[in-house]
Amino acid sequence: MTADKRGRTSAGIVLYRRAATGLEVLLGHPGGPYNATKDHGHWTIPKGELDHPDEPLLEVARREFLEETGHDAGGATPVELGEIHQNSGKRVVAWGIEGDLDPAAAVSNTFEMVWPPRSGRLEVFPEIDRVAWFDLVEAAARLKPAQVPFLDRLVDALEREP
Repeated sequence: MTADKRGRTSAGIVLYRRAATGLEVLLGHPGGPYNATKDHGHWTIPKGELDHPDEPLLEVARREFLEETGHDAGGATPVELGEIHQNSGKRVVAWGIEGDLDPAAAVSNTFEMVWPPRSGRLEVFPEIDRVAWFDLVEAAARLKPAQVPFLDRLVDALEREP
């Protein structure tokens, strides 16, 4: 799979684990001052945009997971979860990968922005300020609504496994 050259495309990974209470997924909370007080409906899968249009999307997803969590997604076989389109028009393609990660050990890359607005001061913020494991019900409540179909697709794909 390669990028759609007509619009912005991101690729991401839904890291999942099988807990005693059921399936759990790892989600990231966007960093920066505009997201500091936002919670339900604002979390995301670790994802990011392509560096060039012909970059393989699964490679982008793995790179972005590493950048946003500080950890490799692991070598488990990826489960294709297809694509969604966010309200911004961005296309997001995702894969589910079984693995584990200690949220306390996650470290994200950073970005700079002028903060406070019009102050002229450049501040540095983490792209993802924290990650956490959620069961599917709580994950659906926390995720950006456009990304929720990835959870349903992951469950469907895992139910079809032999």
